[in-house]
Amino acid sequence: MPLEQEVMSLLIGGFSIVMGIAILVTIFLWIRNKQNQSGYIWTLLHLLFVSIAVYFALKGIAFDYTHPMASEEISLQIGISGVVWALSMLCLSLALVSFSRKRTHSAT
Repeated sequence: MPLEQEVMSLLIGGFSIVMGIAILVTIFLWIRNKQNQSGYIWTLLHLLFVSIAVYFALKGIAFDYTHPMASEEISLQIGISGVVWALSMLCLSLALVSFSRKRTHSAT
């Protein structure tokens, strides 16, 4: 898909900054709150899979549309992106379930 020259680098840079902040906040919260390890692991997996999905989506967007098999290649890249995104949403759902579980605190 034809885009202005700077758009792809702006998309990659903007996404990287936002995703980096999200990962750092997740790690910071994980270090501060060690009680729910699995919730943070699922959250980090979600962020990783979203990043992979965005990678494939951007690869599809940036594909040379004059290539003879461009339509098929772009469709494949977008399809892979969709599957990986669905996997990321599964990880997010598992993280939410993990965070919402009632914890039993022992009396100290």
